Amino acid sequence: MKKLVSILVPCYNEEASLPHLWSELQKIMTDDYDWEVLFVNDGSKDRTLQILNELYHADPRVSVVDLSRNYGKEKAMLAGFDHVAGDCMVIIDADLQDPPRLIKEMLQKWEEGYDDVYAHRISRGKESWLKKKFSLLFYKILQKGSSLYIPENVGDFRLLDRKCIEALKELRESERYTKGLFCQIGFKKIGIDFDRDDRVAGTTKWNFRKLFFLAVDGIVSFSNFPLRISTLLGSIAALVSLVLGGFYLIKAAIFGDPVGGFPTLIVVILFLGGVQLLSIGIIGEYVGRIFIESKHRPVYYINSYKSHISKDSE
Repeated sequence: MKKLVSILVPCYNEEASLPHLWSELQKIMTDDYDWEVLFVNDGSKDRTLQILNELYHADPRVSVVDLSRNYGKEKAMLAGFDHVAGDCMVIIDADLQDPPRLIKEMLQKWEEGYDDVYAHRISRGKESWLKKKFSLLFYKILQKGSSLYIPENVGDFRLLDRKCIEALKELRESERYTKGLFCQIGFKKIGIDFDRDDRVAGTTKWNFRKLFFLAVDGIVSFSNFPLRISTLLGSIAALVSLVLGGFYLIKAAIFGDPVGGFPTLIVVILFLGGVQLLSIGIIGEYVGRIFIESKHRPVYYINSYKSHISKDSE
């Protein structure tokens, strides 16, 4: 009996890319395996869902999960984890920046016994200088404060064995950073190097603001480095205040000079106030996530789930 390979594709407003992606996926879906391509429509506002439904009716290998609204890619992937039926799963974006041709090499590594075969980017395609530098800085901060090793320049494009899928399904937090969760579950991993392509059609959904907040989610979810920075700044502020206080006290006692005037007072107040506000903001990020997780709300809701694969075959 052939093994079933599932390909998970989160989609948000990808009507221009889907025909190109489907054409490329058909080239790699050989008779060596049974195949399922699970598309997760993340509340798209264009013709994405219509195209997915057409693919579903045209090809029995296609399954479609339609989410009730736009939840974001991280939660859309969880919906995919919950519904894929394969013995292994490949996660790939619809924009073809991650080439489907690598799936064959991933399957070879899987057959060799690896549970998590991730794609490591040698080059990142057409990205701005600022975006690349911000990405490198993010990984450095993340590694400083996390007990997990999260490799640089590795995205969601990877193959996961069924045991990895089942482990990820148990991690139900609302504020998700899936790249960290891949490392959290462990299992036997190996990387494959590749040069990332440019987007084949459409426009990216990841602007600088969204990437910044994703980075914040990753750092707060898997690192206590910001709290350590807050503690360090507080210690420095206390030490500076103590030194200045001693200096002016000795100066007044020995030389009879008055305590430093208005400029010094303003500088000290602004410095201490800035440290306090920064520390409160950092603590607030962590407390806010505790508040959200304590509600235990479902991570997502779906409008419909369509699959030609029977439950008996899962």
